Amino acid sequence: MNNLVEELQWRGLVHDIMPGTEEQLLKEATSVYIGFDPTSDSLHIGSLVPIILLVHLKNFGHRPIALVGGATGMIGDPSGKSDERNLLDEAALQKNVEGIKGVLSRFLDFNSEGPTAPVLVNNYDWMKDFSFIAFARDVGKRITVNYMMAKDSVKKRLSGETGSGMSFTEFTYQLIQGYDFYYLHKHYHCLLQMGGSDQWGNITTGTELVRRMNDEHAKAFAMTCPLITKADGSKFGKSEGGNVWLTADKTSVYKFYQFWLNTTDLDAEKYIKIFTFLDQSTVASLIAEHQQAPHLRLLQKRLAAEVTVFVHGQEALEKAIFASAAFFSPTMNELKQLDAQTFVEVFEGVPVAQISAAELEKGLDMVGALAAKTGFLSSNSEAMRELKQNAIALNKVKVTQEYTITTSDLIHEKYVLLQKGKKNYYLLVVD
Repeated sequence: MNNLVEELQWRGLVHDIMPGTEEQLLKEATSVYIGFDPTSDSLHIGSLVPIILLVHLKNFGHRPIALVGGATGMIGDPSGKSDERNLLDEAALQKNVEGIKGVLSRFLDFNSEGPTAPVLVNNYDWMKDFSFIAFARDVGKRITVNYMMAKDSVKKRLSGETGSGMSFTEFTYQLIQGYDFYYLHKHYHCLLQMGGSDQWGNITTGTELVRRMNDEHAKAFAMTCPLITKADGSKFGKSEGGNVWLTADKTSVYKFYQFWLNTTDLDAEKYIKIFTFLDQSTVASLIAEHQQAPHLRLLQKRLAAEVTVFVHGQEALEKAIFASAAFFSPTMNELKQLDAQTFVEVFEGVPVAQISAAELEKGLDMVGALAAKTGFLSSNSEAMRELKQNAIALNKVKVTQEYTITTSDLIHEKYVLLQKGKKNYYLLVVD
């Protein structure tokens, strides 16, 4: 069996690893679990690393177990958080759990069979009938308060370093997550838990529970990966519009593709190892080729293509590439070939103004379209000046002040694209 730990190390995906973990993974096919917090009904690209880890596990002949925290989600993980999060009600949690299951099912076939077939579980299934007294007796007595308070996630909150203390609810989180490991160890022979580096405290509590609730020779291992950051130290996973999601209804495939395409050279060199399954020699060749001609952005293009195919599929990638080319095309030919939804996605975030169909049937003058009726430009005089300087295009064709916009200018019978210079776009939408 190939060495999974070595594979993850050259990719920069190992932060902490418990002694004996590598040997266990080399010795036999091993059941390994990673948990997903149901704070939303989808997952964003911050969850791509644990998803990719599960796929690596499968590819290396191990059994990946994805756990959705229907129970732990009711409490909220304090790790890395400065304040206690608002608790979700059961209906919202159930919606989120189902949404996350749907996302995970795109990457792993949970209906397949065999000793290493991927498994999807929800910890609510085994926690829902656990009484408080039974939990306190059977689980709580196994771990001392001193042990729990020594964890960084607890110490920082109790010392006032972050936030304003910690409730008993959050304090119990590591015990409940630890019990998950014990349950999966008992029922699925799960020997390893993986997660982000902020989860080390919770995961090692789980390894302790496995040993203390079985016998001291019970095997349980832990491995974490680094939390991904950008080269400038800022948080990974957000764009100007907020989180970048793994579902097209929350982040369009075009925007998803553009996110990866717009990464810096330094980040692209790091991300090509983390977020793709390209082998080491291919990655080294790509980086060397990119460094010879960075202006061609070959690394970013390959990164964007690989991740988009992984998350959305080949057809969606081709559509995103075509839409990108259409956006920068000097004519409207390609843009007109986009369906209405993709056309809107391409220009998502540009200033928009609504105009009535009746108004357009009468004809809308260019000054009105730029200023008086829309406010795209600050004043009528600015609009007239830009038009006089030949700086305004309508549907990518330069126009003068004398031009009148009519229904014949509509794209998809609803949109008119205005442009000032090369980079400033505005969209008229007929309501």
